[in-house]
Amino acid sequence: MAAMVRNRVAWIVFALLAIGIGLYPLAYVFSSGDFGLLAGKTKELLANQIWRTAFYGHISFGGLALLMGWSQFSKSLRSKHLKLHRTLGKIYVGSAFISGTCGVYLGFFATGGIVPALGFIGLGLIWLYTTGRAYVAIRKKDLSLHQGMMIYSYAACFAAVTLRIWLPILTLIFGEFLIAYKIVAWLCWVPNMVFAHLWVRRKGLTLE
Repeated sequence: MAAMVRNRVAWIVFALLAIGIGLYPLAYVFSSGDFGLLAGKTKELLANQIWRTAFYGHISFGGLALLMGWSQFSKSLRSKHLKLHRTLGKIYVGSAFISGTCGVYLGFFATGGIVPALGFIGLGLIWLYTTGRAYVAIRKKDLSLHQGMMIYSYAACFAAVTLRIWLPILTLIFGEFLIAYKIVAWLCWVPNMVFAHLWVRRKGLTLE
């Protein structure tokens, strides 16, 4: 009984975090000026229309992926509303590809140099790879591979949430944003991948 309650609470927290951060890009859309991550960028970069397009594409479709993706892990949705599950899955995959591609491009311009750049580029590539494999797997009716890769894919997507949890904590610890940003470029997703690996093993899913 206690385990069921813990799992229920964990699921609710998981969903609320995904929805909350998924809606966060609206703050950028409706803001009258540059704030958040934009506030730390140079005027030259902010004037680059390709970069700005990639930025808004990344956060907008990334937010949509967060909003759609968490529901894919609902057993009730899959069993009772399979058509809706598939529709939301298609939206997730499309959003992940757009956001991930934009994210890889943005990684080359990451604040702080090569360390955060490699971290964010790596995250984007892993998100694209696992999402692509999950999509191909379901087309081939390989449910085990599909489920496993979707766990990895959403763990990469959920980095948007863990980044916003870790960044203020690390900034407070080190007293400097730049140091915190270099660390969080890796900390926001590497532990997520470890968790995903343990989850996939626990479920006994085959990834070959």
